[in-house]
Amino acid sequence: MTDGRITTARLGDNGPEVGVQGLGCMAMSFAYGPSDADASRATLERALELGVTLYDTADAYGAGENERFLSPFFKAHRDEVVIATKFALSIPPDDPTRRVIRNDPPYIRQAVEASLKRLDVDAIDLYYMHRRDVNVPIEESVGTMADLVREGKVKHLGLSEVTADELRAAHAVHPIAAVQSEWSLFSRDIETHVVPAARELGVALVAYSPLGRGFLTGSFTDAEQDLSAGDFRRQQPRFTGDNATANATLLELIRSVAKAHDATLGQIALAWTQQQATIHGLPVVPIPGTRKPSRVEENTAATGIVLTDEQLDLLDGIAAQVAGNRYADMAFTSAGRE
Repeated sequence: MTDGRITTARLGDNGPEVGVQGLGCMAMSFAYGPSDADASRATLERALELGVTLYDTADAYGAGENERFLSPFFKAHRDEVVIATKFALSIPPDDPTRRVIRNDPPYIRQAVEASLKRLDVDAIDLYYMHRRDVNVPIEESVGTMADLVREGKVKHLGLSEVTADELRAAHAVHPIAAVQSEWSLFSRDIETHVVPAARELGVALVAYSPLGRGFLTGSFTDAEQDLSAGDFRRQQPRFTGDNATANATLLELIRSVAKAHDATLGQIALAWTQQQATIHGLPVVPIPGTRKPSRVEENTAATGIVLTDEQLDLLDGIAAQVAGNRYADMAFTSAGRE
């Protein structure tokens, strides 16, 4: 880092250059309980000062509210930021609590127009398919996404939670800049198939939930006891009951490494994810989410931590001991379809 700013990485062979750590913006208006809008806005500004340029949202976060919330910040810094948003999780009008996966071309066109309007921009820098509808050929979906690039509505394409075969099929239609999947000390299923395919194709890996949705920071130990009623982590198997109790014991290994670096648990978790770029030979950009400027400072400082081989070996076995899946229904993840 220079003057506190993080270094950069390129998303894909021809994708945008971004800060080597991005910012997940979902929790600023969705999923993790009440938020403070002023603190979130200050977090966005502080992140940019520190060299964070990739800002991640989706049309499903708060039924479009997250995109609307971010729009003024994006407009004020349009030439400095890379806007990433997603489509695929449709909200049925008769039940706003449900999400239906749609990858069909008419829906994609409807979704991109709605996101452009909410974001109030002429083009989306990185447009992801959020989840995969296996009933629609991926070539058909990506073909429509490629049309959006040709029309100037989208600059680069991304996919989230796809299998290696799905990535290869998509990339054959149009270059994919980034695959976004969960990757952390607790979640390593993508290393078997997806990561090698991404490396082979020259696709970057954008790692969501690199802090294990906060569990790896030690900020909570049981979602049902520690988090608000509206927090969706209460629905995730590994964060409640006996699973949470067992998984909390795994933090001790991380804590021992953190002590050696005079770092926090979260910084070691982020440093581990970042270091997978060297280990696996492809660009890796974690997008930890936070709503506090102080946390952005802590998170970006982790880009300066290099774990030793001995420390990496010590941390290596954690994922295999994690109790509970990352979602109650894994069918919508790449691991559930590999």
